[in-house]
Amino acid sequence: MTTPRIDYRALFTATPSPYLVLDTDLVMVEVNEAYLRATGRTREELIGRYLFDVHPDNPADPDADGVRKLQASLQRVMRSKEPDTMAVQKYDIPLSGRPGVFQEKWWSPINTPVIGDDGEVQWIIHRVEDMTDFLLTRSLRLKPGGPSGEHKAMEAELFARLQELQQLNEELREAHDRERRIALTLQKAMLHSPDLPGHREIAVRYLPATRSLNVCGDWYDVVDLSDERFTVAVGDVVGHGLEAAAVMGMLRSTLSAAVRATDEPGRAMDVLSLYASTFEGAMAATAAKAVIDTRRRHITYTCAGHLPPLLARPDGTVMWLDQATDPPLGVLPDLPQRPEATTPYTPGDTLVLYTDGLIERRGEDIDAGLHRLADALTLHTSLGPDQLADALLNRLGVADGGQDDIALIIVSL
Repeated sequence: MTTPRIDYRALFTATPSPYLVLDTDLVMVEVNEAYLRATGRTREELIGRYLFDVHPDNPADPDADGVRKLQASLQRVMRSKEPDTMAVQKYDIPLSGRPGVFQEKWWSPINTPVIGDDGEVQWIIHRVEDMTDFLLTRSLRLKPGGPSGEHKAMEAELFARLQELQQLNEELREAHDRERRIALTLQKAMLHSPDLPGHREIAVRYLPATRSLNVCGDWYDVVDLSDERFTVAVGDVVGHGLEAAAVMGMLRSTLSAAVRATDEPGRAMDVLSLYASTFEGAMAATAAKAVIDTRRRHITYTCAGHLPPLLARPDGTVMWLDQATDPPLGVLPDLPQRPEATTPYTPGDTLVLYTDGLIERRGEDIDAGLHRLADALTLHTSLGPDQLADALLNRLGVADGGQDDIALIIVSL
């Protein structure tokens, strides 16, 4: 049986609910017949025009806030890439052909993103239901003592409570946005690496978990030890949110100071582990550190419960740096000095440090993720550090973030 070809343009045009399609600049690019009827407009009056030029707030209504609420919803959709349902609200519309004259209208809107092939929002579908007749006629028909008066009064009370809930929800969203901005500013400050801009051969990436507050316990660092030696590190603190980020900041600063004082990654990791054992939030955190000596052309590394760094050759060969691994930070603080290992490199090699969010997937053995990363490196060893970082994130399906946080360092040697 042959499946009939569907004319999706005709289907969209005939859809009974009012639909408007916006681009990411909030310019109207498509509209269906139901939307034209609901707003009393023609296509020529809408297509190609900025949404809020056509639908401004009613200047005669001092309480009008339709533009602010709709704009906030559309911005949330573009930021979160998730649909946003708005409560029923008053949003008067100007009458066509009668400048300055507005008609009272109540709407129930839903804004839905359309994601393009690049994973970004390409359009927004703005669907509304016109609730005006229901709301305006309901209040007029309430008759005390009438057979359905009590039921209708309950409806009116329910609508009033919904409006209050919407207002509280808006306040909660604004508070969440403020906290998110504060958290991102804090984390940006904590992840600042003053020596990184001097290393064009190094690329770093930091992606928070997609469902987190956009702050987490993963981190990276780059520290110059001399003209011929520098160190790179990544780490992972258990948990998400501001508490994990605060612990991350303390551990990162401690390791950065320790490696400057000792020059040896193993001894620096000992200092960090002893420090981590003094407070609960740092227990079981992991870290990997490597010191690169550009004159002797060798890498000295150590891992505290962390996944091994990778060294990729130009011919596609990938080597695991797994000869110096000990338990996570703070777990056994009385251990003798943590091991470190040294391996030579040749110009053109690439060193990769990362956290488990890059490769780990639910229900899958960690080895599968490690081999997937190695295979991706084999395919892209000819790329520069920035291009390679993006290629790995795309190849592993986490270019927009994953279920866990991700920190990644690429060093072109």
